[in-house]
Amino acid sequence: MQTKVQKDRGNDIFELAMYVIAAVCFVYFLIKGVPAKIMEAALIIGVLVLIRVVVKFTKTPMFAALRFSILLFIFVTMILANELGFYSVIPYLDKFEHLFSGVILCFVGLLIYKKANGSEEKSVPNARVALWLSLFFSIAMAGVWEIYEFTTDYFFGLNSQNGSLVDTMTDIICGTAGAIATTIYLTVKAKHKTMPLLDEK
Repeated sequence: MQTKVQKDRGNDIFELAMYVIAAVCFVYFLIKGVPAKIMEAALIIGVLVLIRVVVKFTKTPMFAALRFSILLFIFVTMILANELGFYSVIPYLDKFEHLFSGVILCFVGLLIYKKANGSEEKSVPNARVALWLSLFFSIAMAGVWEIYEFTTDYFFGLNSQNGSLVDTMTDIICGTAGAIATTIYLTVKAKHKTMPLLDEK
């Protein structure tokens, strides 16, 4: 219990630090007069608040590892990559983001299955169904994201996909690879019965 509390406290500190960084960036770029960066800083705060609202509204608390993964993903993609311009500093950063998103979405798929299966302790999920659902959910969302990028590029003149089918397919492959790797990891955990969510009925 203490370890779990400590992990949650660490996530709280991490999230608070992200609020502070976003607020500092907002003020800095407001003074500098850079509208795009100002909006990005506001969006970071908005996303962090939205996650808390969704968790509270759905009454589906995230376990510490998933929460940390999501916070780290937001930090890398929205703060480092977009707000601070690290895309030009770290090669293939976008591909690592898609790879990592496959990991996160697998765990989100497990949460969805747990919610659909019932929240009572006596209701024990079926490991095989949970694993397949999390895998396919993650792969499907990789495709949905590319549909979103294509739509915004087409209608708003953006360049999220670099006008390249290769970029689109590489992103989907990276997301799928992350999902497969996570599913293999979860399968091993299920066989050793070290993850209660995956215990067989």
